[in-house]
Amino acid sequence: MRIPTLVAFGFLAGASVATVSFAEQIDNTETLPDAKPGECYAKVITPAQFETKSEEVVLQEASERIEAVEAVYENDEQSVVVKDASENLIVSEAAFDTESEQVEIRAAELGWTSQLGNQLIPASPDALKSIADSGVDLESVEPDSCFTEYYTEAQYKTETVQVLKKEAFQVISVIPAEYEEDEERILVKEASTKVVDVPAVYRTETESVLVEPARSVWQEGCGIVENLENSTGETMCLVQVPARYETLTKTVLDKAASTKTVTVPAVYETVKVQRLVKPAAEKREDVPAEYTTVSKRVKVSDPVFFWLAKGEAPDENAKATGREICLTERPAEFATVTREVVASAADVVSEAVPATFESVLVQRLVTPASERRIVVPARTKTVTSQTEVAPSRLEWRKVLCENNMTPKTITALQLALQREGYNPGPVDGIVGRGTMDAIEQFQIDKGIDRRGITFESLQLLEIEP
Repeated sequence: MRIPTLVAFGFLAGASVATVSFAEQIDNTETLPDAKPGECYAKVITPAQFETKSEEVVLQEASERIEAVEAVYENDEQSVVVKDASENLIVSEAAFDTESEQVEIRAAELGWTSQLGNQLIPASPDALKSIADSGVDLESVEPDSCFTEYYTEAQYKTETVQVLKKEAFQVISVIPAEYEEDEERILVKEASTKVVDVPAVYRTETESVLVEPARSVWQEGCGIVENLENSTGETMCLVQVPARYETLTKTVLDKAASTKTVTVPAVYETVKVQRLVKPAAEKREDVPAEYTTVSKRVKVSDPVFFWLAKGEAPDENAKATGREICLTERPAEFATVTREVVASAADVVSEAVPATFESVLVQRLVTPASERRIVVPARTKTVTSQTEVAPSRLEWRKVLCENNMTPKTITALQLALQREGYNPGPVDGIVGRGTMDAIEQFQIDKGIDRRGITFESLQLLEIEP
């Protein structure tokens, strides 16, 4: 007899459809086992084995949430030129010092002179020549040697000489700078962009999830009505238990969240400013030098002289002048002239006039607007289901019966338990309380079924019933 049983389920990719496959129950009791005399078998049902499996079912797919991050500005003060820088010209006038100068009006000389009263007059070249012609070696004449002079007086004229009294200089005046007023458009906030959120769009879907598959179970006393011949009175029915499903509602992302960028225009402000049209300049005027007139006596012609050594008698035709010519050293003669000289020339000092500024509060873009994407994890639900990994089986199992439990077998059992370290009590071939306690402890230690003295226990203890 083969009865289909639901054993597994699954999901197709992209769909929410359960996949069901069936396994058959195995009946190994259709033929009798090849038994030996004295062996007993019982018809047993080995139930199907199931594996519990948990699976994460996606209720809402993972997505992204986009948040707009506004642009960041910082306030700043910007200095705006309302009047350009220029120069202020400062005039320093020329300064004068007074100094005196010794003007040589007669150079120092070693020469021949004559004295007229208290006045020394120069000896004429002709007189010196006449003296030389008189046999006097003029080169060898010692100073203060004198000769008597006979002469015709020399001729003089008076000349005027221009002497510098005040040097030429310059007078400097300043022409101020010229300005014109103007308006200037100043950027106080730069253009930027603004990011606007566009939310995600979702749709709702329902899905039927298998949580427990269909299976077949054996039940006793299922109420068979038919009268069967050679019946043992045992009634067993294999009952079909239907699969169980659970309906889940989940949200599916239809359109992901996004952003759009909006342009924010720049902001300007108009400021009045003064612009330099013509810079300051200087104007120089020359002031000529000043002079004074000094009279000077200039010799026009030399006198005609002839000379005799002092003490010598002159010629009869000679006309004595009454003067003597002597070789004398006469110092130079000077005249003191006072004049004004330029100690420091007139000059122009340029003094910088800084530009005039006004502070204007502006906003500077530090960080432009952007978007921040936040991952929204999928929302799931854990669904537990059972999957059949081994079908139920109907088979014959070798068991102990009263025919097997002879005193010889009981004695062998008691000796084997003693050998394994268990205390069965007296070895007398009789099943007592000590034997049952020992066999139960042996089954616990070996991890086998505890159903009294079993055929499996005898096999482990190497006893042949």
